[in-house]
Amino acid sequence: MDDMEVRRRRAIYRAQHRGTKELDIVMSRFAAARVAEMNADEMTLFEQFLVLPEPQLYDWVMRGEPVGDPGFAGLVADVRRLGGFDGGCKAGQQDLN
Repeated sequence: MDDMEVRRRRAIYRAQHRGTKELDIVMSRFAAARVAEMNADEMTLFEQFLVLPEPQLYDWVMRGEPVGDPGFAGLVADVRRLGGFDGGCKAGQQDLN
């Protein structure tokens, strides 16, 4: 098993075990759909994303709050699209609350 395969498996596991059920579902769907096709740079960004605090990810992904870090904006939009949200942040948001 090469280094990228180890990173992919670790990222999928982390995406499935976020802490809140809602994020577990959305993030595991995203990981299942996207991780296999990620290059090294995309994987590094996703790994950095996965270690962010749970409340911050919840606000960005589930609530559509503005993404404070422009480096994560595209990733958050992709996660939201795959999660069945509007794909943007704030405008026309869907909230699970």
